[in-house]
Amino acid sequence: MIRFSLICEHEHEFEAWFRGNDDFDTQKKRGFVDCPNCGSHKVEKALMAPAVSTSRKQEKVALAMGEAQKQALAQLKALAEKVRENADYVGDKFAEEARKIHFGETDARGIYGEATPEEAQSLVEDGVEFMPIPGFPEDRN
Repeated sequence: MIRFSLICEHEHEFEAWFRGNDDFDTQKKRGFVDCPNCGSHKVEKALMAPAVSTSRKQEKVALAMGEAQKQALAQLKALAEKVRENADYVGDKFAEEARKIHFGETDARGIYGEATPEEAQSLVEDGVEFMPIPGFPEDRN
């Protein structure tokens, strides 16, 4: 997953995660990328510096969050938890199971698990609908 810095036609800046440049381009063409501030679909990638993860940087990001961002993060965490509670965990067999469900080889049900970028791209090419569930630092063991 890659985090892009984005900007809309009204100069609202925000960030979003994508599997890669092609994923951003595809979602933008399909009208799935919009500004969280104004809803504009005229969104472009903004200039960004490479991300280097350090604990010091993470502390600054956490301290820089405003109340709206904290509420959005809490809602995102709750949504991810609800998805996990109402779906079967299939581990690294996600791509295989998702494809079986898509092609009617097994009963339809909610699943979640892990997939490599290559597996995810293959699912997209096969028309299998899925979405990444965000991971949070406290989710890691």
